[in-house]
Amino acid sequence: MGIFTRLSDIINSNINAILDHAEDPEKIIRMIIQEMEDTLVEARATAARTIAERKDTERQLRRYREAQEEWVRKAEVALRKGREDLSKAALIEKAKLGESVTALETELEALDSALSQGDTDIAKLEAKLREVKARQKAMQTRSDTASNRLKARKHTYDSRVEDAFARFESVERRIDRLEGEVEAYDVGRTKTLTEEIADLEAEAEIEDELAALKARVAKNGETAERK
Repeated sequence: MGIFTRLSDIINSNINAILDHAEDPEKIIRMIIQEMEDTLVEARATAARTIAERKDTERQLRRYREAQEEWVRKAEVALRKGREDLSKAALIEKAKLGESVTALETELEALDSALSQGDTDIAKLEAKLREVKARQKAMQTRSDTASNRLKARKHTYDSRVEDAFARFESVERRIDRLEGEVEAYDVGRTKTLTEEIADLEAEAEIEDELAALKARVAKNGETAERK
């Protein structure tokens, strides 16, 4: 069952109102697009038939007008030949064609009006179709975004992730305990005589190296001044 019953229903429809009251907006919007596209095909087919009919009417009208002109020419010929009766008869035939010409002109005006209205309706229908497709695209974008966010949330709150973090923390706590045990051996421990002498020797080596570095820098400075 279609949402619309005729072209004017689509053109005058409030798409937002229809979707806002729909239980399944995505399904409804697909139906609307399908119905609009079908209606657009029908509207263009009708316009094509009207154009063909207009061309046929124009041809008929052109033939009748040419026939009228021909009867006028014959009436002039008869009059020049002194046959007023024949001239009058030719003008009567021309007058008979006048009724058909008037009818065809009226039909042509109606066809022109129908084509103009058809062009307007098709333009409005295409605008509505673009509006609905834009709404569909926006809905699809929102749906995709929501789906991606839902997946991310599921991963964030996944018990497996929580279990993994719990295991990491357990390992870290175990490492902390091991490091604590190592550091505990040094708590309250005093240096041995050997360690203290080794520290003094290391400090003496550093002081000797520093003195040598100062002497070298001073020497280089004096050389630079002499140059």
